[in-house]
Amino acid sequence: MTENRTVKELQEEVDQYISQFKEGYFSPLAMMARMTEELGELAREVNHYYGEKPKKSEEKEKAIEEELGDMLFVLICFANSLNIDLQKAHGLVMEKFNTRDKDRWTRIEDQ
Repeated sequence: MTENRTVKELQEEVDQYISQFKEGYFSPLAMMARMTEELGELAREVNHYYGEKPKKSEEKEKAIEEELGDMLFVLICFANSLNIDLQKAHGLVMEKFNTRDKDRWTRIEDQ
C-alpha cells in the first residue's frame, strides 16, 4: 500500500523514477524555480478555495491535495539531487522546534 511508505522509501521511489531519464535531476537553481512554480500553483488553489478569488468558469478544477503532491515531488527531487536525507533533515528541524522554540507558543495544556 502506497500510503504507508517512509520518507526514505518516497525518496527511493522518486530516485528510481528520475534515474530512467538521461537528463536526471535538474540543477539546484532550476529546482528552486520548479519549486517556486509549484508553490505558486498551490497558492492559487488555496486562494480559490479559501480566498476572495473564485475560479473562472473555464478553469480546470484542481485539488489542493494534488498541488501539495506536486510540491512534495519537487522537494524530494531537490533533496535527492543534493544527497539530503529528508528524514534526517526533519529530525534536525524537530530538535530545533523542541529546544530553541519550545516556549514560543502557548501550549494547549497551559490555557
